[in-house]
Amino acid sequence: MFLRHRGIGLGIVAVALSLAACGTSSGTGAGTGAGTGSGAGKPAAEAAKKAVAKGGEDFSTAAEKTAAMGTDAKPGEWPRTLTHAMGTTEIKAPPQRVVVLDVGELDNVVSLGIKPVGFAPSEGSPELPSYLKQDAGTPKHVGTINNLNLEAIAGLRPDLILGSQLRAADQYDALSKIAPTVFSIRPGFTWKENYLLNAAALDKTEEARAKLAEYERKVKALGAKLGDDKPVVSMVRFLPDGVIRLYANASFIGTILQDAGVPRPANQNIPDLATEVSAENIDQADADVVFTGVYGDPKATDKAAVQGNPLWKNLKAVKAGHAYEVPDETWYLGLGVTAAMEVVADLDRYLAG
Repeated sequence: MFLRHRGIGLGIVAVALSLAACGTSSGTGAGTGAGTGSGAGKPAAEAAKKAVAKGGEDFSTAAEKTAAMGTDAKPGEWPRTLTHAMGTTEIKAPPQRVVVLDVGELDNVVSLGIKPVGFAPSEGSPELPSYLKQDAGTPKHVGTINNLNLEAIAGLRPDLILGSQLRAADQYDALSKIAPTVFSIRPGFTWKENYLLNAAALDKTEEARAKLAEYERKVKALGAKLGDDKPVVSMVRFLPDGVIRLYANASFIGTILQDAGVPRPANQNIPDLATEVSAENIDQADADVVFTGVYGDPKATDKAAVQGNPLWKNLKAVKAGHAYEVPDETWYLGLGVTAAMEVVADLDRYLAG
């Protein structure tokens, strides 16, 4: 099975690595074979990444467009052709050696009983997420989400690669020469649609739908438990170089809070990923409850300075003892159904416990 990719030769690997090294691609037309699709040259790939990034022209429609992707193949039917963010890809047989290029894809495949052979963590959290360690096996690192190592990927002899246009559009053509490659549009608020797309590539759509239904039951139950007088929740995340974000509705955590019917401050109740504030106007983060996250090393952020600031100490939530630090790896980096259910459990403990 997968003779072209599982028996990948040095020639194909060399071509893929050459493309990555020089930053070019195989062109703009559709290719042929198990791992090909319609790719784009570097300028087009960069434009595609910008279009679906925060503030991009295609940002707001990413979930709707992803929902329209997938396959017409029936359960158990192989080969199957996937329509995805970069074109179409034929997968000849059930994948056995899956490489995932982001934590969302890692969460997705592990939740469906797949132990990937390789994964790309984020730069701020390079280890295998603790909440997935029990079921993920021992996947090899293949670089990071923003700096993929194509040689490491090829060396794992994958038969399926899962990633996203936002992270790696410029690497798509090289990756598709290594193995069939399926890309969502972007990670984040599209996590449910991405999950179903990944599941379609693995012929596990029914399992994914069941997991999403379980999540929906739990998050709706939380909303009902909190009743009509729900607290207003503010989401604050500290990032390196003094960046402070207030996460809004078009984010992973934003979708979960919306699903639970939890109200947000006006500056976060917007159809965007986040707004950014400075330490000097951290009072804009105020709400009944404040949840904080930290990306990477806390010492590389302004967290200590901000939380020592009188403006922070004067926040209503802080004075009431309702400011909580939560795990970044699930609340912000999880991007999948397993993380979402962890977040719902945390929200139950903090808001309804």
